[in-house]
Amino acid sequence: MWLSKQMKPETATTDADLGVTTIAGNSVGVVTRGEVRSLPVYGPGGYAWLPGNGAEVLVIKGGPGGEEQCVAGAKQTPPAGLLPGEVCVYGPGDTQVRLRRDGTLELRGGTVSIHGQLLINGEPYRPCYCG
Repeated sequence: MWLSKQMKPETATTDADLGVTTIAGNSVGVVTRGEVRSLPVYGPGGYAWLPGNGAEVLVIKGGPGGEEQCVAGAKQTPPAGLLPGEVCVYGPGDTQVRLRRDGTLELRGGTVSIHGQLLINGEPYRPCYCG
């Protein structure tokens, strides 16, 4: 009985925390309860994202005591008009790729660059230079 009273309870740890980035890039610095640097950034497969300075990010903590940490995502601000089930990849300015529920693919931005062959309905695109 005496031994059980002498034991200290374990310090509670948080498995995830909201932080603000202080160093941008592929290996970021984040302030949660204190600043942690050189955190790896994880995201969905096939998608690359690097948080900028001042971004609100989700920091996941693992390992004994939560010393192994990583940035797993950022607070979302869905663009206007995005419906449930739709996907939007957006960047600086108003550049966007939207996958709509009806099967429509929308590209938004100032210039659209295509590197490689462009097929329309399975046929190579050939611009018409007729009058």
